[in-house]
Amino acid sequence: MELQDTPEEWQVVATTTPFQGKKTSVRTDDVVMPDGTVARRDYQVHPGSVAVLALDDQDRVLLLKQYRHPVRQKLWEIPAGLLDVPGENPLHAAQRELYEEAHVKAEDWRVLADVYTTPGGCDEAVRIFLARHLSEAEGERFEVSDEEADMEVARVPLADLVRGVLAGELHNNCLVVGVLSLTAARAADGVDALRPADAPWPARPFEA
Repeated sequence: MELQDTPEEWQVVATTTPFQGKKTSVRTDDVVMPDGTVARRDYQVHPGSVAVLALDDQDRVLLLKQYRHPVRQKLWEIPAGLLDVPGENPLHAAQRELYEEAHVKAEDWRVLADVYTTPGGCDEAVRIFLARHLSEAEGERFEVSDEEADMEVARVPLADLVRGVLAGELHNNCLVVGVLSLTAARAADGVDALRPADAPWPARPFEA
């Protein structure tokens, strides 16, 4: 058995877009099932995202606490953002998000994990990076607005985050995946064995 996800596309006999938003939309596809019947599937169409687990030299992770209206909670998260430009290099997008949300830059970048956040109802793909050797970014801080204007910023020891995830106290998808992936990488072949920052990403192909 080959333990690897594989591309496959079932026949779509009809498709509509009942909702078109600013960044995402909802699509309805009529899909032919293996037995020949047709089933309707509704899902969110998403441009994709990047997230950054930024780790400082004291083994602390840079976190943001931000209000998320759909779940009616303020969540501790790692810096993240949309892939606004089709074909955009995800590393460039991640560097931009780290600068805009935390005014921080990093010298060493690796890929921690590539995930589909909710594959049963959304096609969002997220690449989670590990960023190390952090320093303050040059120039003026990026001007934030809306929910981001109320963000808290903190640096929290990685070990505390692992405990928080396993205790059910931290729920953000990218934070959970990033923290546990880093912990697993350290226990296996080490961080230096992680994929390079420009590793191919079939879910969201990009230009170098």
